[in-house]
Amino acid sequence: MMWWKNRIFGGNAYQVLLWFVLYSILGWLVESIYMSICNRKITNRGFARGPMCPIYGFGALTVFFILRPYSENPFRLFVLGMFLATTLEFVTARIMQRVFGEIWWDYQEKPFNYQGIICLESSIAWGFYTVALFLFLHKMIVSMVDCVPARAGKILGSVIMGAYLIDFMLTVYREKKSDLEDVLEESDERERRFL
Repeated sequence: MMWWKNRIFGGNAYQVLLWFVLYSILGWLVESIYMSICNRKITNRGFARGPMCPIYGFGALTVFFILRPYSENPFRLFVLGMFLATTLEFVTARIMQRVFGEIWWDYQEKPFNYQGIICLESSIAWGFYTVALFLFLHKMIVSMVDCVPARAGKILGSVIMGAYLIDFMLTVYREKKSDLEDVLEESDERERRFL
């Protein structure tokens, strides 16, 4: 467990991991509530079954660590946050398309969108989220982590990340198995037509 003491962008691994977990859970919660309201039914916005969206953890920490030097200038934070988070959203969509064959959001209906992957409305929202991150959100996350005794936090962080990784791998397995079954079904159907 010595790796907990490693430094990552000025914070120790323990803090950064727990920040990541909290941002991932908070992102899942906010997006699931928002989409449940939009869909008028309970909607899990995570890829896996558990209550985490790691893209929010990764995105929040990337924005925080890269834009920290600009934290005293809200306007610059807004503009840079808009650009950085939109870039992350675009890159994530391209990776998802390559790995899973689909993108889990679609902005086609939004004005000023690009290929349904990014749109002006979301970019503006990312700018506001970035300002909120530096004004109060990160302070709240840090104080939550600081309230947890280090030993309990290390155990809890390890358990949550381990459970999420298992959940993620099982979900990928189910998705790939389902895709393979669909391909085999289509192949059998074509074969029957030719016989």
